[in-house]
Amino acid sequence: MSTSAKGKIEIETGRTLTSYTAMTDSDHQIFYRGTIWSNYDGSEPDVRPDGVVTGRNMLSVHASDDTITVAAFTAYSKGVLQSVSATTDTFTRGTGPGKAKVISVYMGSDGAIAVEPGAEGTGATFSDTRAAAGGPPLIPVGGIEIGQIRTTVSTSQAVTASEIYQVVGSHVERYDYPDWAEYPIGKGYLADTANEKKAHIKFSSALPAIHTGATYKHVYIQYYTPIFAELAKTMDFVPAEDSHSVSSTEYYNGSIASKSSSLGQCSFNALMSNNVNDTLLGQQNELITVRFYPNRNQTPYILTQGTLGVTRSFPVADQNQAACTVSSETASVSFES
Repeated sequence: MSTSAKGKIEIETGRTLTSYTAMTDSDHQIFYRGTIWSNYDGSEPDVRPDGVVTGRNMLSVHASDDTITVAAFTAYSKGVLQSVSATTDTFTRGTGPGKAKVISVYMGSDGAIAVEPGAEGTGATFSDTRAAAGGPPLIPVGGIEIGQIRTTVSTSQAVTASEIYQVVGSHVERYDYPDWAEYPIGKGYLADTANEKKAHIKFSSALPAIHTGATYKHVYIQYYTPIFAELAKTMDFVPAEDSHSVSSTEYYNGSIASKSSSLGQCSFNALMSNNVNDTLLGQQNELITVRFYPNRNQTPYILTQGTLGVTRSFPVADQNQAACTVSSETASVSFES
């Protein structure tokens, strides 16, 4: 008979910091680093893709020939928030009239504003393909594009508003585009890919290859790894799982069903000492990670991340007890090892 008589419950009682570090690019959409990220108050993961943070339509016209005005803005670069002051920069137009040329304006990894020219086209038609004739250039690695100048005029003159392009995702790199979902405890053995098993993020769409070498922007993260402590004398662990129910609506000569799902609470019971200052009670009402091993001598385990609720009882002729719940936003995750 299979039982969990040798089971073990551990709870998060501390954390170790990993400061801003580059995440590993799995497929330009899934990025990972570490195994478990704490969500304890004040210790939540902080994901910082390279890109503009504050500021919209930073580029504008200037009275001087072949000069662009750049408004003040902030941007993440290598996990650091750069504050860029308003400035101007100059650019070089194409060699002949009626030839498309795209000039990218970008912030370098040092926070300085620079321009990068694209390859000149043979005619007036622009391309959206990076490094193609008449298309935008590849941005230096670590740089952040803040806009483009698109011109077919070869003689020096003041830039016009119609030559300035700054659509997010096409001409501007923002840190929050595309958006992403965070998976602090991963997806376990139900993951679709190996790099989704442990902690990771997943962008809503793959990042574009707009940097030198046809490479992708960098994504940085600061996170805390939980430190676990075993709880003595625990029992009756129940993971947080989805339950499904069906209801039906009758119509003339038949019926039709509809399904609904709800996420239940994780729960377990613990025998306590004085039920006042036990280790468990130090995490009451906190958002912690709980790890359960059905067999302490084997590798499979279950992770649950949520708010710890405790209901204590002080019986006269029995052991002090605590009925515990872990209220989470997502279901518990199972791991083979």
